[in-house]
Amino acid sequence: MSSEVVVKNLCSHISAGTELACISGQESFFKIPDTPGYTAVGHIDKVGEHVTAFKRGDRVYTYGPHAAYFKTDTTDRWHGVCVKVPEGLPNEAAAFTHMATIALTAIRQSNIELGDRVLVTGLGAIGNLAAQLAELQGAEVLALDRIPNRVEAAKACGVVGAEVVREGPVSEALERALTNKPVQVLIDATGSAAVLEAYIPFLGPSAQVIVLGSPRQPYQTNLTGFLQYFQLLPLNAELKGALEFIYPTHPSPFHKHSITRNAEVVMQLMLQNRLHTSPLLTQVLRPEEASEGYKGLRERPQDYLGVLIDWTQMAG
Repeated sequence: MSSEVVVKNLCSHISAGTELACISGQESFFKIPDTPGYTAVGHIDKVGEHVTAFKRGDRVYTYGPHAAYFKTDTTDRWHGVCVKVPEGLPNEAAAFTHMATIALTAIRQSNIELGDRVLVTGLGAIGNLAAQLAELQGAEVLALDRIPNRVEAAKACGVVGAEVVREGPVSEALERALTNKPVQVLIDATGSAAVLEAYIPFLGPSAQVIVLGSPRQPYQTNLTGFLQYFQLLPLNAELKGALEFIYPTHPSPFHKHSITRNAEVVMQLMLQNRLHTSPLLTQVLRPEEASEGYKGLRERPQDYLGVLIDWTQMAG
């Protein structure tokens, strides 16, 4: 197609959420067998005749798969993200752009104001970046995870309010802290309905609950009790989803934000050393080692957090 570009991959990022769901058959849009992956950084190798924004040799961030070469239609609504990587930003940092734009959607959807108490549950790559972005928004962030290494990574990224929590009921100490200083915005990056239900009692008046992680597991509860937090006074809370495709993929005169603009914003924050990714990177693998990355993310989340495939190290 005349609006397509061919990209030679430099590195690609394995998503611990969507991709693991894809290869386990949980996502209807991914029909096995197929090629997984939706975050890649590479050099443009060829451009279609109607492509004017890019030229051969440009380094770009795309929604590309795990492949040495791939082509993408730069006008496509779902897959057409193609953004130049700023000079000076390492490939390894740019490869976290998709995780950061997903996290930024939660911030865009919220009404976080200077001094607000924001609770982030889950400190995988997306939760970590959401916590950092909430702090950049001027919030006091409390970020929780049950895996100590992920909490340490968050602290290394500057999230001073990162804490380890036990699995199960909220501890008495944390309950006292949350009761004494209620939450204005709860961002859940775990995708666990049980986690949402555990922390929703600590919301302040007119608080927001932002569902950033995609719920995929069945969960039974008394929904009436849950919904009362959103219906009855004095709480009057608001429940919002944060799927990135609520924004148009490409800039539009009718929308303030777009997915490509969000990508430009987060890459500039990375370049300015205001959004940190180095502590998130735990493994860089050769393409033939990709299965190790998927297995590690699924079975050893305490050791595998951010996994990249380095396509410059492809055998042969």
